[in-house]
Amino acid sequence: MSDKVPFSFIVVIGLMLFALFFGAGNLIFPPMLGQSAGINIWSANAGFLITGVGLPLLGVLALGFSGKDDLQSLASRVHPVFGIVFTTILYLAIGPLFAIPRTGNVPFEVGVKPFLSENSGPIPLLIFTIVFFSITCLFSLNPAKIVEIVGKVLTPIKLTFIGVLVVVALIHPIGDFQAPVKDYSVQPFFNGFREGYLTMDTLASFVFGIMIINAIKDKGAKTKKQIMIVCGKATGVAAIILATFYTSLSYMGASSVEKLGHLDNGGIILAKVSEYYFGSYGGILLGLMITVACLTTSVGLVSSCSTYFHKLFPKISYKTLAISLSIFSAIVANIGLTQLIAISVPVLTAIYPLAIVLIFLTFFHSLFKGKAEVYQGSLLLTFIISLFDGLNGVGIHFTSIDHFFNAILPMYDVGLGWIIPAIVGGFIGYGSSILREKFGLNHQLD
Repeated sequence: MSDKVPFSFIVVIGLMLFALFFGAGNLIFPPMLGQSAGINIWSANAGFLITGVGLPLLGVLALGFSGKDDLQSLASRVHPVFGIVFTTILYLAIGPLFAIPRTGNVPFEVGVKPFLSENSGPIPLLIFTIVFFSITCLFSLNPAKIVEIVGKVLTPIKLTFIGVLVVVALIHPIGDFQAPVKDYSVQPFFNGFREGYLTMDTLASFVFGIMIINAIKDKGAKTKKQIMIVCGKATGVAAIILATFYTSLSYMGASSVEKLGHLDNGGIILAKVSEYYFGSYGGILLGLMITVACLTTSVGLVSSCSTYFHKLFPKISYKTLAISLSIFSAIVANIGLTQLIAISVPVLTAIYPLAIVLIFLTFFHSLFKGKAEVYQGSLLLTFIISLFDGLNGVGIHFTSIDHFFNAILPMYDVGLGWIIPAIVGGFIGYGSSILREKFGLNHQLD
């Protein structure tokens, strides 16, 4: 491959990135953000685009820049034990704890719940998740081309329908923007920033990035320069499309409050808006498409997680892991979409900053000569702060510590207090490495 990359190839890779990140679950958060932000939608949306679009694409670029073949190798620059622990936690988050169960929740909320009575109880969700994850398990045990075909056929149809929906919502908005609710009245940008965590795309970028890098290499790219040229331009294509869809969905959510009111989650918002514009047939069509799209995503996640954990625990077969993950995900899904999102917030608040810092350290790796102490110092202080942010998210408050952090750390009150400690920790790590060097004990990780 020459340095001059064909535009058609860049577009293909960009669309591939977009398709990987824009799963059905990502549809539910921008409308909810729009409903909550109201008249403050634009600043809230800007924050969301940073963590929902910018950081995930930076994660892909970081993998290409690092030259590593997988996340565990990249994270092992900190320490081999950290490499295993962080990678395991990440796969659990984008797998059976949050992302896989969500693939069952979203289609139920969009395609089934709107047609049920308010007193239907938990049985419909139980039945739906049993069927949904049984099919997931079947396909995961016997990977078939039908899953790939359905994904390729459904994705354009789904995006076309969503595109028509948001265009109609833009041309003929349901109503005017309303007053913001909750923290969106005072800190819309930072709340939008944290809302982007829920997409889990920055975490997923470490997994998706490998697929993109391999696809580029398969086309003949050999050097880091060639890989980064394609990656950079392709991520630009994906960023434009993602930002357009997210912003449009946020606008749709913000304009829906006047007539539809504040709804429990983004899945219900999509269903209600679709029904408002296209009647019950629109809701049925949207529900069917999202159900099959989520099924394809679910199969992919179960397969990738089973493969990773089989590599980690070779004595446990892939088949056993796939069955176990499917059953566990079905159980977790039955707590409901709104509750699942609420549970995921503190966990993602705690681990997301680690992923962000690891991405930026990857780009500065050569600057500090790959010294492990820099990674260790930066990530240690980051984790200390983000851990307390996560605990605050579940209502566990350490008042004296919170007061102390608020006094010394800029932006701690908006969940970004880890930024300064991450920088300071890196410098402390670099200083300690210099001292170790004098005694011949310093080491670095490639």
